[in-house]
Amino acid sequence: MTAGKLWLRAALLGACGMLAACGTTKQAITHPPVIPPPQAAQTPEGGVYKVGNPYQIDGVWYYPAENYAYREEGIASWYGDDFHGKRTANGEKFDMNSISAAHPTLPMPSMVKITNLDNGRELKVRVNDRGPFKSKRVIDLSRRAAQLLGYDMAGVAHVRVEIDAEESLMLKNQALRANPGEMPKVAAAPREVVTATALAPPPVSTAAPTPAAKSKPQPKIAVAALPAPKPSNNLAGAPKTASGQGTVPARPPAASGPGIYVQAGAFSDVSNAHRLEQELKEFGNSFVLPVTVNNKQLYRVRLGPLADEEVAQALLGRVREYGYDNAQIVRY
Repeated sequence: MTAGKLWLRAALLGACGMLAACGTTKQAITHPPVIPPPQAAQTPEGGVYKVGNPYQIDGVWYYPAENYAYREEGIASWYGDDFHGKRTANGEKFDMNSISAAHPTLPMPSMVKITNLDNGRELKVRVNDRGPFKSKRVIDLSRRAAQLLGYDMAGVAHVRVEIDAEESLMLKNQALRANPGEMPKVAAAPREVVTATALAPPPVSTAAPTPAAKSKPQPKIAVAALPAPKPSNNLAGAPKTASGQGTVPARPPAASGPGIYVQAGAFSDVSNAHRLEQELKEFGNSFVLPVTVNNKQLYRVRLGPLADEEVAQALLGRVREYGYDNAQIVRY
């Protein structure tokens, strides 16, 4: 056998050995993917638990309350671009692409089940804002929630709103744990050292006791009858509807005369203007001013009148930090 043939045979034997080794290689053992446990629900940044005080819009009083038996039917609307990225009534950031809602009186946050009575769809929605403020409208949803319930194109729907008491209480506890608020800090009064001293016994008298003088009869005093109380416009006495609304005489309109104001926004929809008005109440006297511009009805939301330019600049900064970047100072 020549050297070339020997070399070829050795090469063939080596190749066969490699193939055999490859054929006997064990398959790698695969394991099922590890699914991480679900994370606990987090309270949205900036959000606090809030119920709020009674307030009035267009002569109608609204009474926020922890009503865990709430159930009502009416009209649902939705809102989006005008408030996207702005703060809600309880301080969260509104995202029109998430599932949330505005309600005139329910606690924030709370959970409600909404049934679209026009098509039968149901959805659980988190309430974190105030509104709507139009007749027969019971709730205002984010655009995404309206899409899921199938009425975003129509704009409104006939719905039933029911609070989920268990989930609402859970949301309340989560919000309070995340932001319990500041407790009042009361300094304890300093304690002084008290010294006890023994007193001498009282002297004993041997004189006969003096008979007690007879008391003279006191003249009778005539009490005039008080007049009956006049009817009051107190909030507690105002009539309420099932949704926590009531009607009382309207307040006089807010001042809009000469002075310095901060204008936070202008809307073509009065309901959006009233929603912003309520959100800005914590900053001061907010009000809606209807105006007509180029034959178009607008509703401007303003704060004021303000004391001076310095106060106006400080308030403007706070409003812009709240998310209303187009806020401006106006003067008359």
